[in-house]
Amino acid sequence: MSCFKVAEKFVSINGEGPRAGELAVFLRFCGCNLNCDYCDTRWANTADVKYELASAEDLVTYVKSTGVKNVTLTGGEPLLQADIARLIVLLCASGAEVEIETNGSVSLEEINSLTPRPSVTADYKLPSSGMEKYMLTENFSCLTLRDAIKFVVGDMCDLARAEEIINEYGLIDRCRVYFSPVFGKIMPEEIVEFMKERKLNGARLQLQLHKIIWKPDMRGV
Repeated sequence: MSCFKVAEKFVSINGEGPRAGELAVFLRFCGCNLNCDYCDTRWANTADVKYELASAEDLVTYVKSTGVKNVTLTGGEPLLQADIARLIVLLCASGAEVEIETNGSVSLEEINSLTPRPSVTADYKLPSSGMEKYMLTENFSCLTLRDAIKFVVGDMCDLARAEEIINEYGLIDRCRVYFSPVFGKIMPEEIVEFMKERKLNGARLQLQLHKIIWKPDMRGV
């Protein structure tokens, strides 16, 4: 039986994504295959990070104990976890509504075949991240209107690239599309003006609620 390296688990509100503002149980796993310049959870990916080893059954028991229905699997990169599909199946069987936050570089095929299938919020890493070359655009075909693509934007070049990707793959009609500013790098109003100029109907600006409510670097929120 596989155990998961869990960097932290807690109850808070979803700070972003389709369920922003709703209560959720967060399960944050250790380890990531990317190293984005703006990463705000780099601490969870270091070799000396403190973690709890937990089985899928342990995590389902914890989620049940909170009384909260929404579950967000995050990281790090949760899809790197061995047996993550089994955990998702068990969580869904317990009545949880599961969402996966993934960095866009890991195939969604296995997740897409699950029944019931969790919802997905997938990043597309833009040039300022330094990680765009690792993006799997074939994942777009797995997305539906209950899923989301998130573009974390650091500058105007990122916005222009995001527009290219949105148009090339028809993302507005395929899934929810979010722009989220890199905290402290670009002003939200700049993104709004870009959306107005380019008539980006259907796209949404989304601010990270947890960084507004609490200190930007606070954990467990």
